Amino acid sequence: MQFNPSSDEKRNRYKRPTTVVARFQKADRARAIWQLVNSYVPYLALIVAIYYTLQISFWLTLPLVVLASGFLIRIFIIFHDCGHGSFFKSQRVNRFWGRLGGVLSFTPYYAWTKNHKDHHETSGNLDERGVGDVTTMTVKEYLAASKMTRFKYRFYRNPLAMLLLGPLLILLIGNRFMLLGDDRKVNFSVWGTNLVILAIFAAVALTLGVKYYLLIQLPIIYFGLMFGIWLFYVQHQFDGVYWKRGAEWDFVEASLAGSSFYKLPKVLQWFSGSIGFHHVHHLNERVPNYRLEKCHKELVKLREVPVIDFRRSLKSLSYRLWDEEQGKLIGFGELRRLEKQPA
Repeated sequence: MQFNPSSDEKRNRYKRPTTVVARFQKADRARAIWQLVNSYVPYLALIVAIYYTLQISFWLTLPLVVLASGFLIRIFIIFHDCGHGSFFKSQRVNRFWGRLGGVLSFTPYYAWTKNHKDHHETSGNLDERGVGDVTTMTVKEYLAASKMTRFKYRFYRNPLAMLLLGPLLILLIGNRFMLLGDDRKVNFSVWGTNLVILAIFAAVALTLGVKYYLLIQLPIIYFGLMFGIWLFYVQHQFDGVYWKRGAEWDFVEASLAGSSFYKLPKVLQWFSGSIGFHHVHHLNERVPNYRLEKCHKELVKLREVPVIDFRRSLKSLSYRLWDEEQGKLIGFGELRRLEKQPA
């Protein structure tokens, strides 16, 4: 499905906000506070419950761990909105709750936010890949790559590696070291978050013991990251997704056709902070999560975007490469068929 916005709707990638949805970007203090309450309080209560059930049976604990990871995802969405400056009107308050959410999700607030903003400015642009997105090679790039590069790429794009090993790499390496660079604020954000996490670990270890900390914290963060990786993956890797070279790339088209409308059951929509309305979020990142659905429903243009449901989203696991000639994502099976075709 192609989108042809008028010149009035178009904007340069670095100008904010997109005026067509600007009226939905107003922060609501009451709704934001209520979201903090119904996210943080259950999460902390579940941690206490998990501690006590661990003394009975781990299998009794497991459902609570999965539920807690759902609330952690919701806390991460609040963290995410704070980074965009959309959750509260006050940026000082956004920074406070963003940093707290960053500690709970083991994610350095400023470093991640800076990287994520770059993702918003380049999403769907083939010439500016690799910033805060899922690495995607074109067919030509893959065919021209060395055997070792192909092997590493195939491993990286393997669903099992992505969903099972991905959380560990993000937790132990990505958020701990890989965001470091020449930016002093980024480095301070990374090391500052690491030190706070270490201090919490030491406090809990000295009071409850290392075993309880690891049995409570690691499963929660692991499942939370697994679900988070899946959400992020399917929001930009789906049938009909938009990718263009720099000269042809358009911000509005990239937002509407390059970010999915992932229609989830209401309970999953609630836990994921309505991030399935990802096309709205990319069109204007200053729209807080509690207004995304309303924005989608009230603007006719936004209701025209293709819907990705859970069943259709599973097909995304087979996509590996971007075929520029066909203008679509393909899997390695289709690549082999293309290679067999006569030139």
